[in-house]
Amino acid sequence: MRSIFSVAICLSISFVCASGNAWANVPGLITTGDTVKAIDTSAWYVFQDRNNNYWFGSDGNGVYRYDGTHTIHYFTGNGLCNDRVRGIQGDSLGNVYINTCNGISRYDGRTLTTLKAIPADRLPDAGWRLHTGDLWFAGPQDSGVVYRYDGSTLYRLRFPKLKVAEDFIATHPRERFPAMVFNPYDVYSIYRDRRGHLWFGTGMLGVCRYDGNTFAWIPEDELGLSAIAYGVRATIEDRQGRFWFSNTMHRFLIHRNANGTIGYTMEKGIGDADAQHPAGHSYFMSALEDKNGDIWMVTYNEGIWRYNGNSMTRYDIKSKGKNATTFTIYKDRQGRLWVGTHAAGPYLFNGKTFEPFTL
Repeated sequence: MRSIFSVAICLSISFVCASGNAWANVPGLITTGDTVKAIDTSAWYVFQDRNNNYWFGSDGNGVYRYDGTHTIHYFTGNGLCNDRVRGIQGDSLGNVYINTCNGISRYDGRTLTTLKAIPADRLPDAGWRLHTGDLWFAGPQDSGVVYRYDGSTLYRLRFPKLKVAEDFIATHPRERFPAMVFNPYDVYSIYRDRRGHLWFGTGMLGVCRYDGNTFAWIPEDELGLSAIAYGVRATIEDRQGRFWFSNTMHRFLIHRNANGTIGYTMEKGIGDADAQHPAGHSYFMSALEDKNGDIWMVTYNEGIWRYNGNSMTRYDIKSKGKNATTFTIYKDRQGRLWVGTHAAGPYLFNGKTFEPFTL
């Protein structure tokens, strides 16, 4: 049993793309887009909005909206703030938010608007809150920030400083290491658990839980990631309330210690010990829970794995006779499973296999 290093928030606190300058307001543009007959093959992200339109986010060619009949392509020429997409989500009003390498664009059905972020140093309390309806976004690579949007204001937030991160920054000055274009606090993934707490998966600091009052960290070397060291690209809470952090070797029971600190117990996970399934599923890029409570995990190029609590089942994703490199998994409003790939377009699960999605 171990304790997680925790940092209390006080009022005095004054998955790859380079960060740019502070985002500026761009007037809303009436967006027509271009009607196309195909989706870019780098369809990393899939999202279904409240009107049942499907959105596909690409790495370098903007986004695509499919209404079941027509597909509209939006890119910087239509008002999108950047063509490299890093996430898509929606709010309770039906607006769609496209997180890119250089800002967040909001689509309200007619216009695309780039949101303006307020830096944390302009906020008396650092802007950290935990409200149910807020949207959260990972910042660009090398920014070391996250963003919270409450429906009217986008807050640019920084984590309280950690010694290990500050030591790394001090010993790796940019003038000596110009090719090291990343920040220790960079976030790969954001996950909201059943209690409403947020988990931030980072590239090198492990995972951070924010419960509305404190930040609690589990370092990367305690997550079982030291041998693979790709960062925490996904977090998932299973039906038993255990947490999995980008690997199946271990799972974690999170609890509160007698002294009030947050701790955890590491338990044996699935691992790669099953003789029927050789090494390949220990590290996953994306994960979700389906309606039956099964966990689906996306590896980089070793297929999709379903864990029902007892055994693993593998589903290959083939493109031109080879394993496609996969990135994300998404469950739509009808419970159907989609997979975003690096270069093979989106895939849809038919109940038995994942098949390429075609318009």
